Amino acid sequence: MDKILEGLVSSDHSVPVKRAIVKKVVEAAEREVTEDQCQALFTLTTRLILLGEDAFQKQIGFQVLEAYARYHRPEFERFFSKDFVLSLLQQGYGQLDRKDPAIIEYIHCCLRLLISCPSVLEIFGVIQVEVLRMVCERPEPAFCARLSTLLSDFVQCIPRDKSSVLFCQQLVRTISSFHCFASQEQELREYVGQVTKVSALLQSIWKADPATLLPSLQEVFAIISSTDPSFDPSIALASLVQHIPVQMITVLIKSLTTDQNVRDASMTKALCRMIDWLSWPLAQHVDTWVIALLKGLAAVQKFTILIDVTLLKIELVFSRLWYPIVRQGALAVLSHMLLSFQHSPEAFHLVRGSLDLPKPAEEKIKLVLNQSAWTSQSNSFSSGLLRQAGKSETGKTGLVNLGNTCYMNSIIQTLFMATDFRRHVLSLHLNSSNTLMKKLQLLFAFLAHTQRAAYAPRNFLEASRPPWFNVGSQQDCSEYLRFLLDRLHEEEKTLQALDSAKPKAASPTDASCKDPAGPTPAEVNGQTYDRRTLIEKLFGGKLITSIRCMQCNCISEKEEPFTDLSLAFCPSTTFQDSPQTQGPLEEPRVLCQGSVNGGSEVPEPGSASALASNAHFVPVTNEPPLSVPDLVNYFLAPEILDEDNAYFCEKCSSLQRAEKTIKVVSAPEYLILTLLRFSYDAKCHIRRKILDNVTIPPLIRLPVHDPPIPTRCSSSTSSPLQVDSPESSENLAKKLKSSQHDEEEEKARIDGAEEISRAVQSVPYVLSSVVMHSGISSESGHYYSYGCNINGADAVQQTANQFSIKEDLGNGQAEGSLCTCSAPSVSQEQGGTLHNSGQEAKDWLLFNDSRVTFTSFQSVQNITNRFPKDTAYVLMYRKQELPGQSVNGGLMASGMRLSAEPPLQKELLDAVIKDNKLYLQEQELSARTQALQAPSSSCSFRPNGSDDNNPPGSCGPSGGGGGGGGGFNTISRLVF
Repeated sequence: MDKILEGLVSSDHSVPVKRAIVKKVVEAAEREVTEDQCQALFTLTTRLILLGEDAFQKQIGFQVLEAYARYHRPEFERFFSKDFVLSLLQQGYGQLDRKDPAIIEYIHCCLRLLISCPSVLEIFGVIQVEVLRMVCERPEPAFCARLSTLLSDFVQCIPRDKSSVLFCQQLVRTISSFHCFASQEQELREYVGQVTKVSALLQSIWKADPATLLPSLQEVFAIISSTDPSFDPSIALASLVQHIPVQMITVLIKSLTTDQNVRDASMTKALCRMIDWLSWPLAQHVDTWVIALLKGLAAVQKFTILIDVTLLKIELVFSRLWYPIVRQGALAVLSHMLLSFQHSPEAFHLVRGSLDLPKPAEEKIKLVLNQSAWTSQSNSFSSGLLRQAGKSETGKTGLVNLGNTCYMNSIIQTLFMATDFRRHVLSLHLNSSNTLMKKLQLLFAFLAHTQRAAYAPRNFLEASRPPWFNVGSQQDCSEYLRFLLDRLHEEEKTLQALDSAKPKAASPTDASCKDPAGPTPAEVNGQTYDRRTLIEKLFGGKLITSIRCMQCNCISEKEEPFTDLSLAFCPSTTFQDSPQTQGPLEEPRVLCQGSVNGGSEVPEPGSASALASNAHFVPVTNEPPLSVPDLVNYFLAPEILDEDNAYFCEKCSSLQRAEKTIKVVSAPEYLILTLLRFSYDAKCHIRRKILDNVTIPPLIRLPVHDPPIPTRCSSSTSSPLQVDSPESSENLAKKLKSSQHDEEEEKARIDGAEEISRAVQSVPYVLSSVVMHSGISSESGHYYSYGCNINGADAVQQTANQFSIKEDLGNGQAEGSLCTCSAPSVSQEQGGTLHNSGQEAKDWLLFNDSRVTFTSFQSVQNITNRFPKDTAYVLMYRKQELPGQSVNGGLMASGMRLSAEPPLQKELLDAVIKDNKLYLQEQELSARTQALQAPSSSCSFRPNGSDDNNPPGSCGPSGGGGGGGGGFNTISRLVF
């Protein structure tokens, strides 16, 4: 029979004839055949299967072998013995190498025929040993794929116990040696299919024996973290990722990132090679693991690795976007890399030339950036000791208290939240690096773009601190604000003068601010330019102080610039000796304040000021609380100059009784209001604080008069910008309303006098910021501030839009109301909506030195009710441009409104990038130090508190809670 079969194979018969003969040979297997004939037949079929010249011969061999093995099982069992299998696996067959896939395919076929025989158990034992030896020899993918198919069908051949772990590790290392050099699609498909079969075998082993999974993964990491330059593992390892349970991410990443034995170079290599896995076409979850490892490294502050990996691999990741089969995973990794690499634009510049993506909304950009920054990564992968304080959820940067510097911090945050001012400062092109404006510009750049949770403004403190301020002592924030604005104004004036003195053609823009023309132009070469400083343009307004002699009705007027209005508290009607008839400008009932900003003015005995000096802390409970418009109206109310304070009239050439009035004739873009809460107690020789609650409306209307018409008796003067006008503040606490008799007398005198008619505009302002003072005296306490948040569009404008700003004359109000400051009426429904929506939209922020938290406008209004020692001190309102209305030339016409944040200039950007890198290095060093000290250290974690839980604390004499950030006098709130 064997001779017939051998002759058949080598004959020239046609294929149909050969198939017919083979069929007869297979049918003959049912008849009795001698053992020698069977052995010869098995040998022949084995040779045909393993050494056949074509597929037809191999097919004949399999058909005949299967037929005779089924009917002559004992003979086949003696032929296919463990020794024969061992020789095949160790020596091959004839000229066929032992690593040829045909060997494994033949053994696989024979095992299926022998499965019910007892001798198969011995063969399984031989195969268990040999397959472990074979994978250690790193066979080719085709051989491994055949072997995987065999082991998947006959799991008894898989090594057991300890050998099973070793087998998995060696199989992983074998996969790492798979390299494909094919260029044809069919060959590539075969290669991917072969790798898939091997990874599927590992998956089945991991499922059957979970103890083999972790050692296998450790072997994977050992391979990809190798720094041997001669070894380059195959990306075929990516095929294993999809078989790792996603639930193990947290445990595995934590183990990797906190292992002190893993060197940075090894981790960098491992992460780079994992990113290479994104090129593997069929791998799933590769992006999930890569991003998890990136976040894990950020959580333990290993920023050096992240920087190196991002710069090395971001271009490769971007190039993967061109291939649809791997695009989704590559895009996820690319997005995370770009969004988290916020300390420098270098990564973005590497791929920007090819980017053409739609621009998302600004709110979404800020939210995603804040969530993706390395310093804000979740620390779930790290131990408690490695938890570092990063930026709060607000995305805003706090300011470190450098020792009782809360007065500066609150003012800086207030100016920073003045959107137009911040944007103009950042857009300035300044040459000198030693100017105060340049230092403010750099500080604003850090507040806007640093990754630090809180920035320490040491350089700006040294440059901006008034000379009379003692280092480390408590100071007045209002005094600091005036000094700062005056310094910036005078500095710019000096630079303008130096620039104009240069022998060159005038620049078409301002030397420093480069803003369009304004209402105070200058002629240069026939062209008009605005020579006002940035402080004048945004904070500068003008007052007219008029004094009318009641004897001759001659009026003397003086024009004065201002950057803030100092609002005194008038004497309460409770302390008046006799009742007064209230006029149309009804005065608020509040307690009297003495001098301004720590002066030494002493109230006269018997005066209302003296009567009120002992009642600073006794609020009037039977009347509604004061409001900001009440104080503004009191500031603008007429004052009678009489007796010791009589006016010397030049026309009368004698002291005469006179009426003094103050009117605003030019409204600033930003209206700064300072509530003069600190009065001097002459008896105790201390400055007391007026703790009266003052209602803060979100919107106010300021009466602004047209410039005066010169008369023969009037005098008009102009002085340089002054941040503290003596005429408008020195006698504020002495203002007393005239009695009813005086009013009647004055009316009689005015009947025959010539009246000057001036148009009045009611200019709307919306609240931008509030600086609070916490404490009971000026010598101690703490400053903190509230600011309206900016989310995409101008949130200050959004706040204004939430109220209906009604025209006074159109709602039945008296025309005379234009001459008073008022707060537009807001319905209860609108007010409730604002409080609720404002809190949900997080339109307000609380700046407390290093801490920045979300709050609501309702918290701003209720702070004094909740914490009586905390009172509003400095308020900043922003002028609003109503549709169809133009005030003082119009905001848009003056060019002071910028619609977007300006890009950082190169030198500012470089400084921020340098500091961000330094910060990352500091965080990394701190994390490593803590990790080394972890066994002997302990820590506690408290979750964030709500803004409404605890009042702000006091700087105290020790300097701001130890100089670390303002401090709370209650339970500390940690911001992560």
